Amino acid sequence: MNSIKLSVVIPFYNEEDNLAKLHQQVVNVLRIMGDKSEIIYVDDGSKDQSLKNLKIAVKKNKFKEIESYLIKLERNLGQTAATAAGIDYARGKVLAFMDADLQNDPKDFPKLLNKLQEGHDAVVGWRKNRTDNLFRKFFSSMANLMIRRGFGVPLHDMGCSIKVVRRKALTNFKLYSEYHRLIPALIYWNGAKVTEIVVNHHPRLFGKSNYGYFRVFKVIIDLITIKFLSSYHTKPSYVFGTLGILAEFAAGLVLIAVAYRKFFQGVFVHRDPLFLIAIFLIIVGLQFILMGVLAELIVRIYFEGLNKPIYAKPTIRSL
Repeated sequence: MNSIKLSVVIPFYNEEDNLAKLHQQVVNVLRIMGDKSEIIYVDDGSKDQSLKNLKIAVKKNKFKEIESYLIKLERNLGQTAATAAGIDYARGKVLAFMDADLQNDPKDFPKLLNKLQEGHDAVVGWRKNRTDNLFRKFFSSMANLMIRRGFGVPLHDMGCSIKVVRRKALTNFKLYSEYHRLIPALIYWNGAKVTEIVVNHHPRLFGKSNYGYFRVFKVIIDLITIKFLSSYHTKPSYVFGTLGILAEFAAGLVLIAVAYRKFFQGVFVHRDPLFLIAIFLIIVGLQFILMGVLAELIVRIYFEGLNKPIYAKPTIRSL
């Protein structure tokens, strides 16, 4: 296991026209780099000739220092599941990721790895000169701006598939939903050192993209979920309790307005819609506070029942 320095994880789904050329490109780059490495292809339930074409390409390009493996999922589970399978079976100390659509350039791996050696835990590609259509670039840029400003992730291109990550940075979390695009944010919030460099980006020549514009909204929802779980998974009452207190405070202000309108403007309570708003805020505030208490009970049962520590596994060194 220790002899494998780099594992290249490539999930694919119906990429029959791209895999042969992709494999040759990756092998050529890995041969130049010289280290013993492996390529892990994850077939996410492809229904075309992808698997057949890949086997032919691997047979034509076999080299002693490069091992090639296939993980075949029985049905299409999505790129997150495929990426998670690749991570689980990879043996390298460093894992590299890329898509199989030939839009990523394997020639970027050496400079990504050189940047990694400067003391970073992950280096992510930045498609500064992206070749996609204007709508895709617009939605992507807006999402990345929101992620940088709203979530504090210092990256210009969260959606770039090509990246290199040290294995130790991938040990403290699991991938769910559409988390494969959020690996940089996940490891950044776990305290890892993450940076980015500009990489090449090519237009798609064969096949069609499996991603729609609504993926942006899924990414935002996943980011909110991850941020909540990473920052408040041991103290959920802070979130729900704060919302509850704010709702009760707002209800108090509305009730003051109701009293003012009653005594100084002659507006009876049963005719004042503000009174109904105040009652609604009081009920919502109480519900948030009770949700916080229940969430605290669930969290304590979870950690104490499984005897889990509330901190990530630390590194212990002799002084």
